[in-house]
Amino acid sequence: MGMVTVLSEVIRHFNPSVLRPVCTPGKSVVSHSSAEDLWIQAKELVRSMKENPQLDFQNDWKLINVFFSNANQCHLCLPNQQQRHMTASMDKLTRTLDYLLQEVPKAFVNLVDLSEAVGVSHWHQGMQLSPAAEPCHCSGDTSKLSKVVSQWYYQESWGRLLASSKYNKRESFAVVFQPFFYETLSRQQPLQDPTTLALNLWNNMMEPAGEKDEPISAKHRRLVKCPSQENPYLFTYRNSNYLPWSTKPHGKPEVRDGIEVRCPDKDPSDSIPTSVHRLKPADIKVIAALGDSITAGNGAGSKPGDVLDVLTQYRGLSWSVGGDHNLSTVVTLANLLREFNPSLQGFSVGTGKENSPGAFFNQAVAGERAGGLPDQARRLVNLMKNDTRINFQEDWKIITLFIGGNDLCDSCNDPVHYSPQNFTDNIQKALDILHAEVPRAFVNLVEVLEIIKLRELYLEKKVSCPRLLLRKLCPCVVKFDDNSTELASLIEINKKYQERTHHMVESGRFDTREDFTVVVQPFFENVNLPKTPEGLPDNTFFAPDCFHFSKKSHAHAASALWNNMLEPTGQKTTESNFEGKINITCPNQDWPFLSTYKNSVQGHGSQLLCGNRAPSTSVPTSVHALRPADIRVVAALGDSLTAGNGIGSKPDDLPDVTTQYRGLSYSSGGDGSLETVTTLPNILRKFNRNLIGYAVGTGDANDSNAFLNQAVPGAKAEALMSQVQSLVQRMRDDHRINFHEDWKVITVLIGGSDLCDYCTDSNLYSSANFYDHLRNALDILHREVPRALVNLVDFMSPSVMRQVFLGNPDKCPVPQASILCNCILTPRENSQELARLEAITRAYQSSMRELVESGRYDTREDFSVVLQPFFHDTRLPILEDGQLDMSFFAPDCIHPSQKFHSQLSRALWVNMLEPLGRKTDILDLTADIPLSCPTQNEPFLRTFRNSNYTYPTKPAIENWGSDFLCMEWNPSDSVPTSVHELRPADIKVIAALGDALTVAVGARPSNSSDILMSWRGLSWSIGGDGILETHTTLPNILKKFNPHILGFSTGTEKETAGLNVAMEGARARDMPTQARDLVDRMKNSPEIDVEKDWKLITLFIGSNDLCHYCENPKAHSAGEYVRHVQQALDIFYEELPRAFINVVEVMELTGLHQGHGGKCGMPLAAQSNCTCFKRSQDNFLEMQELKKVNWNFQSGVYKFSNWDQYLQREDFTVVVQPFFRNTLVPLNERGGADLTFFSEDCLHFSERGQAELAIALWNNMLEPVGHKTTSNNFTYSRTKLKCPSPESPYLHTLRNSRSLQDQAEAVPDALYWALPVATGGGGLVVGISAMMAWKAFKGRRRTENPPISLNTMSF
Repeated sequence: MGMVTVLSEVIRHFNPSVLRPVCTPGKSVVSHSSAEDLWIQAKELVRSMKENPQLDFQNDWKLINVFFSNANQCHLCLPNQQQRHMTASMDKLTRTLDYLLQEVPKAFVNLVDLSEAVGVSHWHQGMQLSPAAEPCHCSGDTSKLSKVVSQWYYQESWGRLLASSKYNKRESFAVVFQPFFYETLSRQQPLQDPTTLALNLWNNMMEPAGEKDEPISAKHRRLVKCPSQENPYLFTYRNSNYLPWSTKPHGKPEVRDGIEVRCPDKDPSDSIPTSVHRLKPADIKVIAALGDSITAGNGAGSKPGDVLDVLTQYRGLSWSVGGDHNLSTVVTLANLLREFNPSLQGFSVGTGKENSPGAFFNQAVAGERAGGLPDQARRLVNLMKNDTRINFQEDWKIITLFIGGNDLCDSCNDPVHYSPQNFTDNIQKALDILHAEVPRAFVNLVEVLEIIKLRELYLEKKVSCPRLLLRKLCPCVVKFDDNSTELASLIEINKKYQERTHHMVESGRFDTREDFTVVVQPFFENVNLPKTPEGLPDNTFFAPDCFHFSKKSHAHAASALWNNMLEPTGQKTTESNFEGKINITCPNQDWPFLSTYKNSVQGHGSQLLCGNRAPSTSVPTSVHALRPADIRVVAALGDSLTAGNGIGSKPDDLPDVTTQYRGLSYSSGGDGSLETVTTLPNILRKFNRNLIGYAVGTGDANDSNAFLNQAVPGAKAEALMSQVQSLVQRMRDDHRINFHEDWKVITVLIGGSDLCDYCTDSNLYSSANFYDHLRNALDILHREVPRALVNLVDFMSPSVMRQVFLGNPDKCPVPQASILCNCILTPRENSQELARLEAITRAYQSSMRELVESGRYDTREDFSVVLQPFFHDTRLPILEDGQLDMSFFAPDCIHPSQKFHSQLSRALWVNMLEPLGRKTDILDLTADIPLSCPTQNEPFLRTFRNSNYTYPTKPAIENWGSDFLCMEWNPSDSVPTSVHELRPADIKVIAALGDALTVAVGARPSNSSDILMSWRGLSWSIGGDGILETHTTLPNILKKFNPHILGFSTGTEKETAGLNVAMEGARARDMPTQARDLVDRMKNSPEIDVEKDWKLITLFIGSNDLCHYCENPKAHSAGEYVRHVQQALDIFYEELPRAFINVVEVMELTGLHQGHGGKCGMPLAAQSNCTCFKRSQDNFLEMQELKKVNWNFQSGVYKFSNWDQYLQREDFTVVVQPFFRNTLVPLNERGGADLTFFSEDCLHFSERGQAELAIALWNNMLEPVGHKTTSNNFTYSRTKLKCPSPESPYLHTLRNSRSLQDQAEAVPDALYWALPVATGGGGLVVGISAMMAWKAFKGRRRTENPPISLNTMSF
């Protein structure tokens, strides 16, 4: 009653007046047969309905459910046995149905088959289900396929029987068969209650006859189907337009499948090969296959619509091993090979199972899963060993394995059992058996197909397919919704089956013998479902069950396998299009062998023999737990080396060096595959085939095929930040990249182009600027890019480039050396210029190392920068005759060729897997560099943390000296008469005036806590203690130009102060007095020729005026400050010929004072020296007033550079040096104020601070007026000193700064862009014809005071 009651409740939603169910349970009629019992129930039901006063028996429509079962499960027997049982069942039901037809008008009768439900449930006990069960013993095939086909045939038979019977001839009466079945055939189904069965019955009624393929499922218990507007009726055979399957139109069989092979070379090798890597098709003497029903050939020869015949295994038509007829009528791999060797043995013929005589070495088993493959392998080996028709030891064999479809079809029901790991483990067991026991074998492991495409065939109702069969054979593909997680999981498992298959084979596990190999044939990887001209799935490519292959598909699969076997690994076709004409490739006459992993490695390719290629079990959150397979995105930044200039150029094609072969670039190229092109992306693609970001083909950084290779030919470090910004934007904008979730490897190589131009402007290309540019670029990556590992690659030593270029004058364009890379290629051997180049190179490399080892980029768990040093020491290739092997270089002898790039890729990869502290820093271009593999114990790309590496502590800095790297240090040919043509070496006298800063109070720690000593010899602007290499001061810099300079201070005593007239505590009002004192000292010095000697005087004052401004604002106003300074300058103007006066702007004292952050224990004496700042600390308005006064001081003196009075004389100038304008407090590594720059009172500067001021002043003096740096770079480097350049050898004045600007503006802008350029190694600019003019112009276009990003706080 329960089931019928639920059904009536459903109907009540459509008709609330429906009567309660009328059910007549069987009475105790033991004396009757089961059929008679059912007839008695029918009579009782009719009587009850006639007597029911609420029912109009003649006019009301009635729904009658007749439940019966075959509890003996005879419905799962083979059709020839099933027919007898069905006839008996129908005979027993006939009397009941006849009675209902005769007695009941307006009736819809459900004939409900509960055979499966009765077999597993107990809820029916007490119900009389008729006819009673009878014993049934099925014989023959009991496989899943057999049971599924039998079940389908059972349902189809009932439909065919009822549709044509008398029960469906009348308008007022119909009988419809309603089948019940479970998703799988297991006897251990979950128990289903009457409610679930009732709802499934209702849903069945909503489906057209012949399309009732919805299984019993608790999932759909509450999902009640509704009639549609197009079909609002209960479905009968008539309104369903039902046609028995045998009478439906099916696709026409293809008329002819045969082909003809016309290959010029069908001969075997001259002698039987001993290596599998030199195996020709005609050398094959034995063929075999393992697999499932596809290889067994189920349904391959079945006629359209003959579903029962799918049980027939047409092994003679099997794609990989069938041998029926010949190639003119049956296309199979065996028949193709017989064109080359007619004596081939092992192919299967005719029909039958794996143990039939015609099966021969086709040992595939219908319905098999990967777990059964080892047994097949064992059986095949035994058959081969015992077969007298073959020579097991000597004959070459081809064995094809194809498995996995059935695993995928059931994977959702048991994900653990059908996991990718179990799948590949089982295949590996089978291959291990073959590898251990079968000599001379070439094994095809065909990748599992993309099973999800079967769904399209199932869902397209316009295509005639037995959907119940598909539902039962492959439930995991068809039973879930389109966007379900289950379907997404299936697709992911399918992909992992494919990936792990590759990883297992490509590990080299099966390449340990010369006569055995396994090759993955991937033509099934991406399957396009064949379509009809109308765009519908073409079911003629399938057997009648729409699951197995027809003869047509077997032919296409055979040709695809054949072509895959001849295609090199890494270049094999992975997409199958069966719609086109069958195309057979002939063996290459130059290389006629079957392709293996070893013989496919050609030219510049590599083989990766790594077994462990799996990603992390879950996406890692730490860069220190990053495996190669976790990398999803690859990118690169740099210059022409990374852009790929000249990689693919022919040896004599010099103009082609301008072509950017990005697809071949060592760090970002993705042309070809690893077997032919060795690049980092091609290596990573062996771990993750879904890698993106790599470049292909040729073109510049803006081309779409450049993708994330944003390197620009000729780029210098200054341009790296722009590349980073472009890269970040591209990654954010590309829909293929999940910017926040995908792991990225970004490789950076820069610096070569900077070195090429270093000698043209040693200031612009200083190591300090290189450090800053590199840091600014990496800072953006660190700040904006999540989940990234950055490779910072050391650049090639300039000496290597010189050795190659200058050592081959016959092959290299030596006359163009100055154009190609002037500063590296033109210096003479053992020259000072070359020594300075080597020094700046070391400084560049040291700055890279310092930046990485600072730990600046190790503050986030998902980001790290790793220095890869393989390029540090490059060993050049030498030929047997002692000459350099120039095949490693492009035609310009500067850029690396593809051969060189291949070695770079290998070396980079090896470096990435080497722990820090043990990385290889030597690149031997001729060495065999095997590709390393992650290990089980060390599976990660190496970072400082997973290397257990501690960055070396910085060595104690012994002094604050600087390295002198200038190459233009000579004086003028004759003593200049104009201050605007004054070179540093022309300076004969140096002097200074000012306050405690110029006296160098507190430059070194004192012995007393209250009194700070004056260290005049260390003073930034006038001290002369020691030499530049130990003490950086302005006089020590000038000593490099003129060792005989006069006037500098030494020691601590006033007697040795020289021309340092500064006084501790001095204010602006004291400047005239100091100026007068200085003039007197000069005039009274017997060593100084006041009239002829050029003098450099530095004036710095104002700190004390600001410190005491609040005591008397009027006396310390900006106007008074400027007036006093002008008085001093007037004295110099009137009294001193040949004088260059530096006026240094007062520092931004408020920022400097606040920047200490209260961390300095300032003695009372120091505080009393700056009372205004003490008072204003807690008073915002007073502090703002001080800032305003500070600014007025600065702006007031700035006009002195343009003062007409000081422009009247040719031998006198005043230049304001503004480096103090924006005072930046240096920070330490923890982000606090770095007090090592300050003296003990935190108000004066230490020796380190004095050195920084000297550098800033000197660099200001070499910068044009109007373009001077207005802040100080407090970063330690011994190479920050700028140098005079050939274009601008003078100290800058207002006039010569304007002259330089006028020259630059006179050069047409078109010139800057019009010149055709290429690039050189490591980003070396290569030019044609007018390049020198371009370079000179470029040098004059330097923009001063560029935006800076320092490790400082600005106030």
